[in-house]
Amino acid sequence: MVEAFAVASGKGGTGKTTSTLALGLALAEEYDVTVVDADTGMANLLFHAGLEDAPVTLHDLLLTDSDAAVADARYERFGLTVVPCGTDLAGFRDADPTRLRDVVAELAADTDVLLLDSPAALGSPASVLPIVLADRTILVTQPTIPALSDALKVQEYAASYGTGVAGVLFNKVRPEDGIDAIAPKAERYFEGPVVGTVPDDDAARAARRAGDPLLAYAPDSPAARAYRDAAANIDVDAGDGDALADRFRSAVIPEAI
Repeated sequence: MVEAFAVASGKGGTGKTTSTLALGLALAEEYDVTVVDADTGMANLLFHAGLEDAPVTLHDLLLTDSDAAVADARYERFGLTVVPCGTDLAGFRDADPTRLRDVVAELAADTDVLLLDSPAALGSPASVLPIVLADRTILVTQPTIPALSDALKVQEYAASYGTGVAGVLFNKVRPEDGIDAIAPKAERYFEGPVVGTVPDDDAARAARRAGDPLLAYAPDSPAARAYRDAAANIDVDAGDGDALADRFRSAVIPEAI
């Protein structure tokens, strides 16, 4: 039984990768969780998980002439499975993103929750593939008009492919942002509920510099507690793993954005 979530934002700088790992660690307290860095062009999850020297990454799995197996790119870190993506331009250039369908299908056979760290921008057909593949999206945004606008665009695009919204996560929230007034208004426009608000926290930046996920580096920090609360508000509706794998393999990549 497995459900796939695309963690998306539509805008860089919202803390999407930090949020993906934080939610993953929180959910791993109850589920078997696999996190995939599906941002093949601007990957950075490996830096957050201390996997800079990973010998095999998603890029290797996306090469048509590669002998790498999915198992080779799976790393057990902090109680969950992480599939990092490489950062070299050659790997990005030579990778066939359509092969992500088969990779994710194989991963779905051995986990309860799949979190796909998605590209920040919907710039190409391949960049939206994680959203097309997912059952639902978790939208990471900030309480600003540009960030909310971009998150709404992601929701609209996801809906066109039958991908729902599991929830909206406000991140890097400051006291002056007025989140108590913004969050209720946001729920009028987003399909899913606001699952949490994560405060702007120096601990998140320190964790990034240390190469550790926030919940492992500073588990008692205000941001870490907020992520745990948010994860508890995400209802995992796991479906049949075999059926999901078949859907992944047959997913149609859009020809245009």
